[in-house]
Amino acid sequence: MLGVFQGVSPYLSVSECDDICPALRDTVDLFISGSHEAYIEQVEKYNQNPNVLETADTLKNCVDEKLTAEDKQNALSALNKIYSSSLC
Repeated sequence: MLGVFQGVSPYLSVSECDDICPALRDTVDLFISGSHEAYIEQVEKYNQNPNVLETADTLKNCVDEKLTAEDKQNALSALNKIYSSSLC
């Protein structure tokens, strides 16, 4: 996920946001419930910096070790409410 944010301007137009949102959503979904390998591959698409990849690896390990299946489902449900908002 970190790789997706690096270099993204806070002043994106609506059309630029539409292009970024699917990738960001995919990355967040993989971070929460995807396989470790799939998440790291997704981050690598956007950033090959070894420090970013190491941090992504550490964070994904933490999520996988600490969050229960119910925790992950609750997080995805909350995100789906955000994604379906007219403000998103």
